[in-house]
Amino acid sequence: MKYVKEAGIIFGMSAAGEVLNQLLPFPVPAGVYGLFLLLICLVIGVVKLEMLEVTGNWMLDAMPIMFLPACVGIMESFGELKAVLVPFVVIAVVSTVLVMSVTGLVAQWIIRRKGGDRS
Repeated sequence: MKYVKEAGIIFGMSAAGEVLNQLLPFPVPAGVYGLFLLLICLVIGVVKLEMLEVTGNWMLDAMPIMFLPACVGIMESFGELKAVLVPFVVIAVVSTVLVMSVTGLVAQWIIRRKGGDRS
């Protein structure tokens, strides 16, 4: 029953994000609205981390499976991709490095801000 409750909270936030996506005129995906709602609820204490931890960890463990259809799609359309392979790889590498760098800098900033300087 605990898993059903945890999944219900997570999917409920996603559903609320879908509603916000329909109501608000901004070009933001519904999933982003749902994630922000969940973040706000976690920060203000409406939802405790312990209320989501087990199901959230399971979802993170299962997440790589969700990338398989996209990988298969790329492999199936490799003929069309060959013409733009170099720009595709450059964009993928640059964006990956950029996201990793920004994430690391933000994590360091948060750790220092909380007083746990681990340099």
